Amino acid sequence: MAEEQAPPLPVFWEFAAPAAWTAVDFISDLHLADDMPRTFEACANHLLHTSADAVFILGDLFDVWVGDDSRHTGFEARGAAMLSQAASQRSLAFMAGNRDFAIGTEMLKECGVMALPDPTVLLAFGQRVLLSHGDALCLSDTDYQRFRAMVRNPQWQTQMLARPLAERRALAKQVRHASEQRRVGVSPVDWGDIDTAAAVRWMHEANTPVLVHGHTHQPGSEPLAPGFLRHVLTDWDLDHAAAPGRAEVMRLSRTGFARIAPAAPHPTASAQ
Repeated sequence: MAEEQAPPLPVFWEFAAPAAWTAVDFISDLHLADDMPRTFEACANHLLHTSADAVFILGDLFDVWVGDDSRHTGFEARGAAMLSQAASQRSLAFMAGNRDFAIGTEMLKECGVMALPDPTVLLAFGQRVLLSHGDALCLSDTDYQRFRAMVRNPQWQTQMLARPLAERRALAKQVRHASEQRRVGVSPVDWGDIDTAAAVRWMHEANTPVLVHGHTHQPGSEPLAPGFLRHVLTDWDLDHAAAPGRAEVMRLSRTGFARIAPAAPHPTASAQ
């Protein structure tokens, strides 16, 4: 990408982890929905039982979110309750994804979850790590970038949220079905990837040698350029994927990054 064509740089908001923290977990792209009970249970178990001091959710926790007023009933109420319970035990932070961008400050404040701008620079354990959902860097998908600009526009969101909740739920169901149909038989590799030059430009300007992102459903770790490394988070699916399914956590501690299995409930004394 020519420099004159590069999009404007974002604001790099910084968050310094408390000195007492020993580990931070990163997850993304769980796409929780009413028909994902096993994935929902695995997510809840990890949020409640991880040994990390904090869990940073880097987008698409929910497959769709039609507005904070939906949190009082149905599946959304279960999701909000899960977050509230977990946030009472450890620090939770949330960064909007392309599916749950409508989660607002009202919902997060009520649940006790910290809002993370996209991108955010995390200062922890002597490292500077750039965090992003990743969709803003998928520049080759011009149709999506136009859609993203539209739905992130506050005026568009105000107009959409003014519609009745039932109408928004019906519309979201149609959009989700259409998205699933487009992906039938298509490998995540063909969905596209982030723009390497743009990502390195972000990292250079933010003075962050490491990028952690999701969105692409292509988990792995690789250098983007000399001195610049990225970790791509995995999507979660324990309901529709072939056994054993997918669920993984990226942990950052004083010893560095590691990919680990989600936490499970601790065995009780009576189970021994």
